Amino acid sequence: MMHRKLSLFLGLLMFGFAFSQQPENRKEQLQRQNAELKKQIANINAELAKAKGETKLSLAYLAGVNQKITLREKVVNNTQKEKRYIEDDIYKRQLEINKFNRELKVLRKDYADILVKAYKNKGVQNKVTFILSSRNLGEAIRRVQYLKQYGEYQDKKAAEISDKATQIKKSISLKQKSVNEKDALLNRQKQDLVVIQKERKDKEVLLQEFKKNEAKLTADLRAKQAENKKVESAIREEIRKAREREEAEKKAEAERIRLAKIAAEKEKTRLEAARKAEADRLAAEKKKAEEEERKLAKIAADKEKAEKEARAKNDAAKIAKAEKEKKESDDRLKAAQAKADNARNASKALEVKTEKEKDAIEEQKMKDFGVSKVVAGSSFAENRGRMSFPVSSGTVIERFGKQPHPVFKNIIIENNGVKIKVPAGSKARCVFPGVVANILVTGGAKTVLVKHGDYFTIYGNLESTNVAKGQQVSAGTIIGGVGSDIEGIYALDFQVWNGQTPVDPLGWVSY
Repeated sequence: MMHRKLSLFLGLLMFGFAFSQQPENRKEQLQRQNAELKKQIANINAELAKAKGETKLSLAYLAGVNQKITLREKVVNNTQKEKRYIEDDIYKRQLEINKFNRELKVLRKDYADILVKAYKNKGVQNKVTFILSSRNLGEAIRRVQYLKQYGEYQDKKAAEISDKATQIKKSISLKQKSVNEKDALLNRQKQDLVVIQKERKDKEVLLQEFKKNEAKLTADLRAKQAENKKVESAIREEIRKAREREEAEKKAEAERIRLAKIAAEKEKTRLEAARKAEADRLAAEKKKAEEEERKLAKIAADKEKAEKEARAKNDAAKIAKAEKEKKESDDRLKAAQAKADNARNASKALEVKTEKEKDAIEEQKMKDFGVSKVVAGSSFAENRGRMSFPVSSGTVIERFGKQPHPVFKNIIIENNGVKIKVPAGSKARCVFPGVVANILVTGGAKTVLVKHGDYFTIYGNLESTNVAKGQQVSAGTIIGGVGSDIEGIYALDFQVWNGQTPVDPLGWVSY
């Protein structure tokens, strides 16, 4: 029974600890998220306030309103979760208070029993009489120790009661703090719900304004789509021409390489003919020196053998003669080896020199025929997802692909790229090294095409350009200034094409 009670107590203690730690961390996380969401809402409000003076009947303005409502709903959802964590904390505190009260009741009962027993035991109350009534000194000492321990026990029980009362007060204080926090949270939630309700009504009014001006807005939209089709056609045509120019240049380059190699082979043949006599002479010298080296090596080996035989017979005269002859043969062998090494080195040096001159001839002929240096293939595809954003700051207000109009359901919006809303005066930046393929001008706006091997990046709706056709550009190069569109919004039309196929730019740049 005691074991079960102890297990239950430890289980409740561990549950309480986990219960108190994790929700607190989650609650703080929700509070941080809400702070960030409210910061985003404030930024959107600032942007909408600016746009309100220009035009409200734009998709960008409507997108901002929708985004703001979505963010506020997230705030309310987070607040609701935070409220549940606070309620859990209040419940946990009440459990603590109930537990402490039960423990305090037991402690007070135990202490009361101690006092009753002490009252009944008159000998204990009169400590002197209790000690002096001992039968001997040993019993007197034991009674003194008993009285000391009994007093300490009373003090301990009194301290436990005091500590438990303090714990109850602390738990009640924490519970009240959570109750106050919940009340404040509910008040904030109520205010947020009022704001959301108002913003939803404002959105309905805005949608009504759209519908009132449906004829004009749809006409503007169709005109914009027609203009976009013209730009798309121009882009496709320019990409086609760029690919044709590239193929023609590849063929021309291949022909220049072929002619350069033919001319280089003729020059190399003349060089080899000019060097043949010298090469033959050096080869003959090398052969003669190597034969002499082999001959003297054999003689040196014979002399070494003769010296060993003389030493074996222990004949001093023969040993002296053999040593002299061996030394002479070794000296002649070393001289022959040096001569053979020189002949081999001279022959090798001529070969190396000839090969270098052949390489120089080929390089010069490539240059004479206008062959460009080999350039490594574009690594555009390898850097997918890691390229920089085309503007320093901006918000994507229209995404890639087909999507229904947010108001007029009979109209489909189709984008070959993304539309990025930016502050006035913003500059478009190149996202990857490449070559400016062309600069198109349609309807007063400029579009820059940059070629990256098989890929193209396109920067549209520019009011000015900072680059020229054929210019080599790097990542971060300023392409031009972003202009305003038909709705009066400053926005960059950014596209990525793989050959003749547009792809979603947000899959290629970091956003």
